[in-house]
Amino acid sequence: MKRRSFIKKTAISGLACTFPPMLPLGPTSEYSISELMGKEEIELFGKGINLREGAYEAFLKMKKAAYADGFDIKMISSYRDFYRQESIWERKYLRFTEDDGMEPLEAIDKIIEYSTIPGTSRHHWATDIDIIDGYPKSSGDVLVPEKFGKGGPFEGLKLWLDENSEKFGYYLVYTDEPRRRGFKYEPWHYSYAPISIPMLTAFRKKNILKLLQNEDFLGCEHFTTGFLKTYIQDNILDINPVLL
Repeated sequence: MKRRSFIKKTAISGLACTFPPMLPLGPTSEYSISELMGKEEIELFGKGINLREGAYEAFLKMKKAAYADGFDIKMISSYRDFYRQESIWERKYLRFTEDDGMEPLEAIDKIIEYSTIPGTSRHHWATDIDIIDGYPKSSGDVLVPEKFGKGGPFEGLKLWLDENSEKFGYYLVYTDEPRRRGFKYEPWHYSYAPISIPMLTAFRKKNILKLLQNEDFLGCEHFTTGFLKTYIQDNILDINPVLL
């Protein structure tokens, strides 16, 4: 595959504000293993936004609509390459094992409550976003479920997103469905379905188990085949069913 270069653009073209159920999704054959795992340079759009073009345009439409209703959608995280995810993983692994005295497997279980194994993050695709409301004041970690719940500083934005995000093609990934396994509830994490669905479809066609077994980062020597199979089923695939 021809390598792409990073391009930041601010101008946008027109985009429909709705995501019809029968909207054709993008092809899956164009996505290489390196691209799906966040190891390939891709074209990104928007200073401080960093999404694929369609996701970027839809995000701007959604941000504008939210602003008109009194909310300032602030991007906390969007595109994240493999090496950035690797640094997040290893920092947490060292903190849990060295500072907190956890055993390796205990530390890994703790990490995957919210953080992905490098190479499996949806943020590698430049389709997913972590967002908050930029207006309310909030101290400490902003990406905690309580801050999006009743009485929290981002409650209003979450209610607005519940009503409106899907009009722009953005769907909550890790829902509060009680029977859902894998990553914990993330009321801040949304995915642009017209692109992320075919990317997940392409990813599922790869031998994810073998790909992960070929990686080399802190803690990966403790990954058993059984653990990885469960991780793929629970953390990668047990998501909002609309996004499968």
